Amino acid sequence: MIEHWRFGTVAVAFSALVASSAIAFSADAASTHNGCAAGARVDGSTAMSAKKKMHAAGFSHINGLKKGCDNYWHGKAVKDGVATRVVLPPDGSAMPEGN
Repeated sequence: MIEHWRFGTVAVAFSALVASSAIAFSADAASTHNGCAAGARVDGSTAMSAKKKMHAAGFSHINGLKKGCDNYWHGKAVKDGVATRVVLPPDGSAMPEGN
């Protein structure tokens, strides 16, 4: 009977630990969206639309596109035969990154 009591106590303690971890995880997950802060306004732009705008601005071989929490798209491309990093701000004006 004592063994059953110990097992029950251990099981309850383990369940409490797991439940508290899940609560902490979900609270942390709720504060971010894809690494962005809670309340960040991430627009609905897509990698395909960003690539089209970059291509229209004279960039080719566009790859590695990633969207930041500020809605800027970043990637690598070629312009005028030179490999460069490219950025597309929300206003749609693609440019070499760093300009």
